[in-house]
Amino acid sequence: MKTPHREFAFSIRSIAFDENYQPAESTRLTTNFANLARGKSRQVNLRNTLQMINNRFNDLADWDNPQGDRYSLELDIVSVDIDIAGDGQAFPLIEILETTIIDHQNDQRFAGIVGNNFSSYVRDYDFSVLLPKHNEDRHDFSIPKNFGDLHGKLYDYFLSSDIYQQNFNKLPVICLSVSTSKSYHRTNNQHPILGVEFEHSDSSLTDQYFAKMGLKVRYFMPRNSMAPLAFYFHGDLLSDYSSLELISTISTMETFQKIYRPEIYNANSAASKNYHPSLQNQDYSLTQIEYDREERSRLAREQGESTALHFIEPHEALLEQWAKNYEPARKQK
Repeated sequence: MKTPHREFAFSIRSIAFDENYQPAESTRLTTNFANLARGKSRQVNLRNTLQMINNRFNDLADWDNPQGDRYSLELDIVSVDIDIAGDGQAFPLIEILETTIIDHQNDQRFAGIVGNNFSSYVRDYDFSVLLPKHNEDRHDFSIPKNFGDLHGKLYDYFLSSDIYQQNFNKLPVICLSVSTSKSYHRTNNQHPILGVEFEHSDSSLTDQYFAKMGLKVRYFMPRNSMAPLAFYFHGDLLSDYSSLELISTISTMETFQKIYRPEIYNANSAASKNYHPSLQNQDYSLTQIEYDREERSRLAREQGESTALHFIEPHEALLEQWAKNYEPARKQK
C-alpha cells in the first residue's frame, strides 16, 4: 500500500499581455511572450500581435458581426510557482495563457480558455537535458524509462489543487503546432468552429509526453487556416467549450504560430489531403513581427540545465518519493 504523498504549495501570479508587457525576471527566456517583448521593436511587435489576434477572432466569430469588430481579447500570462520543501522558496513550474473575451456590442466580458500556450521548466529539462543525455552514446534513438512521469504528475497535482479550482472554471486546452516528423490525413469530419479534422496513425513524442499529463489530442484546421493545429485537452473538446471559447484559442495560438512557424501557418497554400508539415517550405509569407527563433532554441538547453541545478538535483529524492506515491486524478496514458 502506498503511503500518502507529501503536500506541495502552489502560488499564482498573473500579468497582462498587452503592448506594455515587460517579462518578469522569473519568466522563461525562451517563452514566446518574452521573445516578442524584447528589442527596439518590442511595442510594435506586441501591438501588431494583438491586432492579428483580434482580427482573426472576428473573422471566425462572423455572425451578428457585420463590421468585423464586435469582439476583442484580453490576454493574461499566468505563472505557477511551486514550493516543495515548505521553506517558502518557490520554483517556477509552468506558465499558461488565459483569455478574456470582450463583446463590445453588449458591453460584456466573459472568460475564454485557460492553457493555450504552455511553458514549463521541467519540460525544458526533460527534452533539452535528460533526453539528449540518454541518447548521446546510442545508435538508435530511445526514450528514458518513466520519461515525463514527474512532469505529468506535477501538472495533474496543480489542476487538482484548491488554487486552480478557485481561479479557473474549466480545465485547460493547450494548442500547439503539428509535428514536422509526422504526416497527417484529412478526414471527412468537420466542426463548425474547429474546422476540418486531420488524423495521423503514429503518436509524436509530444503527444506521448502530453498524454502523461492526462491530455488527449485532436488535430483541426479552422476555416481560412493554412495547416491544422494540435489541440490537447481533457474531457470532450467539442462539447465542453463554447464556440467563442474555442475561437479565443484558435485566434490566439494561430497568430503565434504564424509568427513562430510561418513556413507552416503562414504558407501561401493550404495543407493538402495528405499533409507533411515542413520548416523547409519556401512558399510562405512573413508577418511584420520580429522573432528570434534561433535564440529560443539556444536558450532551451540553458534553462533545462538551470532546472536540473536548482530543482531536480537538490530535491531528487523527495521528488522521486512523491511521484511514486502520487495517484493522478486524471488518468495518464
